[in-house]
Amino acid sequence: MKPLRKAIFPVAGLGTRFLPATKSIPKEMLTVVDRPIIHYSVEEAIEAGCEVMIFVTGRTKRAIADYFDRSPDLEAELEAKGKTEALEIVRSIIPPHVKCIFVRQAQPLGLGHAVLCAAELIGTDEPFAVLLPDDLIDGVPKGALAQLAEVHRRTGKAVLAVEEVPTSQVHQYGIVKPKDASVTPLELEGIVEKPTAKDAPSNWSVVGRYILTPDVMEALKTQTPGAGGEIQLTDAIARCLPSGQFLGHAFHGKRFDCGNKRGFLEANTHFGLK
Repeated sequence: MKPLRKAIFPVAGLGTRFLPATKSIPKEMLTVVDRPIIHYSVEEAIEAGCEVMIFVTGRTKRAIADYFDRSPDLEAELEAKGKTEALEIVRSIIPPHVKCIFVRQAQPLGLGHAVLCAAELIGTDEPFAVLLPDDLIDGVPKGALAQLAEVHRRTGKAVLAVEEVPTSQVHQYGIVKPKDASVTPLELEGIVEKPTAKDAPSNWSVVGRYILTPDVMEALKTQTPGAGGEIQLTDAIARCLPSGQFLGHAFHGKRFDCGNKRGFLEANTHFGLK
């Protein structure tokens, strides 16, 4: 299998929890300190070795493409005024060797469908990463995706970022069933989307970082709607689990759920003080 080089960012959501701001600003462009939320995830993917960033967007997300594009007028003005530090900041948003591709998700049919929208850009012999920008992770000593990439390179298996959550919160997440919770990385033998506390196979939740193998993309092509009437990435992964090629990695670092206001505020405080 080819090395990990491509990362998918599903960013077509409406961001209704942050209305009215998200009426005109994509939620991924809300800033944590001095840069948009999406910028942190892209930096994380680049650190992990990804060179192709695939953004699955909606019709209101033009600002994301503009942000990662070059801005000749701005650069020329900064250069003319001798603002070299600001010029370097603008030019370094995307390194020269990194390519950005934008794909439209015409209808919000679920995370699995969003990932499937990028299928034509993923080869049948290459792994791919999926990063959910709402999960902003301050990885230690390196980014969460780089941690997953190390496990993937060592094992050749798909790797999901996981963390333990209180039993009262399992209904909010995809929850995995590890073969042996005392062995790391976790060998996964089950996964279910947003189970009740009674039905949850563990309290290990899936966080918004995945390194997936081509069989998952193939499964998505025939995946039927699941929880919420949406095509769930979790369901496609579950269909592939019998292969025994899926691991859960408990990443080192701190996660902030920027999909809600409290998590967004906590992230600003954390990164601001840092």
